[in-house]
Amino acid sequence: MRLRLPEERPKEPPTGYKIAHPVLSQDGTRAGFTGVSLGGALPYGVVDEASCVYGRRHRAPHRRCDCGFHCVHESSVAEAMLCTAEHRAAVLLEVSVLGAYIRFERGFRYARQRVRSAGVGPCGCGAVAAALADAGWGRPGWRVLTAACAGCLRGRTSLSLASFARLAGAGLRVRAAGVEAFEGAAAGPGDATAGPGGAATGPGVAELVAEAALLQARLDWFQSQLGRLHDRGTQG
Repeated sequence: MRLRLPEERPKEPPTGYKIAHPVLSQDGTRAGFTGVSLGGALPYGVVDEASCVYGRRHRAPHRRCDCGFHCVHESSVAEAMLCTAEHRAAVLLEVSVLGAYIRFERGFRYARQRVRSAGVGPCGCGAVAAALADAGWGRPGWRVLTAACAGCLRGRTSLSLASFARLAGAGLRVRAAGVEAFEGAAAGPGDATAGPGGAATGPGVAELVAEAALLQARLDWFQSQLGRLHDRGTQG
C-alpha cells in the first residue's frame, strides 16, 4: 500500500524566510542570490524554478531527494542563522512559495519561488549599508556581494541598493536597517516604472541620493589615489 502525502490548496502562496548571498553576474547585467548550504552552487533570480542539485532528472521537490528551494516559516528563525560567523554577510529574504511544496515542521521545500524582499545588514565597520560591494569571492560567472557603507567601498565593484533592486527586477524590495526600501521594476531589469497616468518615471529622490553618495565615495577614493601618486612623483 502506497501512502500519499496530504495535499494543500491555499488561496494565496505561503510566505517563507531564508538567508542568501546577493550576487552579480560577471558582465554586470544580472543580479540574484545564491544559497548558503546545499544549493549554493546554483545562483537564482528573483523569480526562479528549482532544479535537482545532484543532476537527477526528476522535478523538485522530490520526496526521495532533498532538492528544491528551502525556507522556514518564521523570520526570527532565519534571522538567528545570521548570527553565525559564516553567515554574517548574508541577507534575509522574504519569499513567496510557489508551485508544489512539501511542508515540514519548521519550513517548506518547494519547486518555485519569488523573492519579495531582501534585508541587508550593516557594513563590516558597523555603519548602515549604502551599497552591495564585491565580497572577494563568488561562483563561476558570479560575484558575491556584501553590505558596504560609502566609506568602505575603496574602488570595489559595487551597486547601490536601489541599483541592485532595479537590476534584479520583478518588484524586489531591498532594504538596509533604518533606510527606506528600494524596489525593482516589475517590468524587468533596467525598465522605467509606470507612474500616475501611465507616464514612465525614473529613479526616485531616495534612489538618487543613494547613487550620489556612492559617486562621491568613488570620487574621494580616486582623489586619494591621485594624491598618493603625486606624492610619489614629488619624492622621486
